[in-house]
Amino acid sequence: MSEKLRPIVMVSSWPPRLCGIGTFAEEAMEFIIKHQPERPAFVISHTDGAGENVFPIIDLSRPDWYRPVVDKIRELNPYAVHIEHEYGLYNYVDEKGVSDNNAGFLKLLENIAEFPIVVEPHTVHGRMREHEEAFVRRLAALCDVLIFKCHYQKWRLEWTFSGYGWQVPRNIMIIPHGARPDKKYAIDEVPRLKSELGLDVLQDKHIVGLVGWIQRNKRWDILTEMWSELHDVIKAANGEDWVLLAAGEMRDPNDRGEYEKYLAAIKLLEEKGIGHFYQFIPRGDVYYKVMAICDFVVLPSLDETQSGTLARIIALNKPYLTSAPLEGRTAQTRESGGGLLFTDRETLRQRVIRLATDEGLRWELGYKLYRYLMDAVQWPKIAEQYYAAYELADRHKYHNQPVTIPSEF
Repeated sequence: MSEKLRPIVMVSSWPPRLCGIGTFAEEAMEFIIKHQPERPAFVISHTDGAGENVFPIIDLSRPDWYRPVVDKIRELNPYAVHIEHEYGLYNYVDEKGVSDNNAGFLKLLENIAEFPIVVEPHTVHGRMREHEEAFVRRLAALCDVLIFKCHYQKWRLEWTFSGYGWQVPRNIMIIPHGARPDKKYAIDEVPRLKSELGLDVLQDKHIVGLVGWIQRNKRWDILTEMWSELHDVIKAANGEDWVLLAAGEMRDPNDRGEYEKYLAAIKLLEEKGIGHFYQFIPRGDVYYKVMAICDFVVLPSLDETQSGTLARIIALNKPYLTSAPLEGRTAQTRESGGGLLFTDRETLRQRVIRLATDEGLRWELGYKLYRYLMDAVQWPKIAEQYYAAYELADRHKYHNQPVTIPSEF
């Protein structure tokens, strides 16, 4: 294999695993390949991953799970190793229930140090716990380029590290979560999509969407509990018939109790003709089609989650409401101008009514999301930035050129 055609090797969870990062990685790799189709690309995944050019060899039942990964990376001789990281993805727990706190992951990085390494962590809190601070410090030292998704993550880290007297990493690059530019649907396609999804019962209805994985921390109950009253207020204001569509599937068996509670609440709304439940796996084209039939979407999550759902909202230019302040989602809402924030039940109530009764506002927010998509976060642009990160890592590793990315402030 020539130097020019050495492959990209991504290390990540991967479908068919029901994992948001796996879904993210699948889309990211699609556009990484499209950006430079002549370059080979491979994925090293956990044992439940599958697909063409996928090596499912990460076995977290063994403490040295990283050793087969190291061997495979050396065999593939990559141009760059691109690693998707979240603490749970590489967390070995022994027979006594003791975690290695991602020590195996750091050993992986130490053992592939001869290759350009780009790490993209999906969990970087603005105010980190002590073990997170220590981990990110070590992570930045062991990789060539460290990718954060939001600017606030970087300037908060600079403030935190300087407070400890630690050297602030200069290899942190900001690359936002990508969103597809090729999944938009015209308004006149919505009736066909409803029929295709088997949702003709929602023809001629306006739809507020709760869409995605159904988990306890997503708190769909916040909106379902107040929807009957909101429906009546909206109908009295403009005479329109709105339905709350709850669409998704449970991912974690530990959330079954909450899942059943949410489902029972939606069924009560269905009996009144003002709600509907649609069960589907939030992945692939159907995810976009379900989102496309919504007039706007609500993300009432209580923690820093649902970046994948937000990426699909942005891809489809759907106005949305989301809870704040919650780090990445709040940052992207402020940057895009395409959503409204709520902080309590009353502000949620007010903003749902406002969006449902102001079509002009919905169009305005949707246009802002379109501009944000095309100018900032469409996957082709993100893939181009990934390749810029690979080039920086390559120059650092093989040509001794330091990575010196400017500070935020």
